[in-house]
Amino acid sequence: MTTEGSASRRGRKPAASRAILEEAAGELFLEQGYAATTIEQIAQRAGVSRNTFFNYFAAKSDLLWSEVNASADWLREELAARSAEEPPLDAVCAAFEGAASRFGPARLPLAATQFEAMGIAGELQAAAVPRFARLVGVVEAFLVSRGLDTTTARTIAFASVAAAVAAAAAWAGAGVGRGSLAPYVLAAVEPVCRGFASDGER
Repeated sequence: MTTEGSASRRGRKPAASRAILEEAAGELFLEQGYAATTIEQIAQRAGVSRNTFFNYFAAKSDLLWSEVNASADWLREELAARSAEEPPLDAVCAAFEGAASRFGPARLPLAATQFEAMGIAGELQAAAVPRFARLVGVVEAFLVSRGLDTTTARTIAFASVAAAVAAAAAWAGAGVGRGSLAPYVLAAVEPVCRGFASDGER
């Protein structure tokens, strides 16, 4: 390892280091499969230490969900930015669209389209539930804060998140011309919000 190389790595911005680790992991998962790839191999391919890996990811599986994990925070930010005068379900719909707009074609997680080649179908299914629940919790908490009872808020949260997930799956499978995720999510979530609003939860 050269002094020049060490200096270059020390000078990397956190976002750059995270992206390099994600890229290295994606390459290795495709080359040898998810199960056969170790954190040490990912760090070595990325040119960083094992400790650096854990500065960005708690576990190897987190690499599969980097963008998805961020989406819960984006959704929370979007909901917090909505006006208190806006009807709650309108706010939910707009927040989903806003969070989804942060996903462009280049932000598609590799695992979304290459899970079979990576041998991670089982891993994705097992890890999806807590992330789904986190999104539901974000929407539910917002709706309760706007005066809806817990049962109704939870029902709406589950329905809207399920619609968004279905939209994301359609987006992932749409190919290189897919564009932004936002139109897919809006088309799926808006009818859900409209339906509950017509029942008096607007």
